[in-house]
Amino acid sequence: MTDIHEGQRVAVLADAQNLYHSAQSLYSRNIDYTALLSKAVQERTLTRAIAYVIRADSPDEESFFEALVEIGFETKIKDIKTFADGSKKADWDVGMSLDAITLAPHVDTIVLCTGDGDFSRLCSHLRHEGVRVEVMAFDASAADELIDAADSFVDLSEREETFLL
Repeated sequence: MTDIHEGQRVAVLADAQNLYHSAQSLYSRNIDYTALLSKAVQERTLTRAIAYVIRADSPDEESFFEALVEIGFETKIKDIKTFADGSKKADWDVGMSLDAITLAPHVDTIVLCTGDGDFSRLCSHLRHEGVRVEVMAFDASAADELIDAADSFVDLSEREETFLL
């Protein structure tokens, strides 16, 4: 697999729910998406940056979605589902995976900003297709199988002053 080099085409897929809950549970802070995107792209060519977000009707979420767009992310928004028993569910695993597979022929590298182990099989598939896969997440909340399946792993907790607000 190739390492990072100028001219590489990069797609950045950010699982906002996963990042939010990890940053909150570990540090009670929020993610700096400007720093996240900058580190994900580095000196390479950004093809697409997509943030997968959940609409839960919380007070600041619309301004958060707008801020993501200003930073350079395209937002994909899904409404939270509440079931009859009161449980709630919303995740973007299938949507992120489909986008990654769709983008794979058009990029050299896909950066997955998530610690969700459900994406380890996706990493294996993308690598088999010749795409470099980088994962950015907090080590304490990142699944070992995801880290192992990626070409490289950036532990956001090693530079919390950079990646947290």
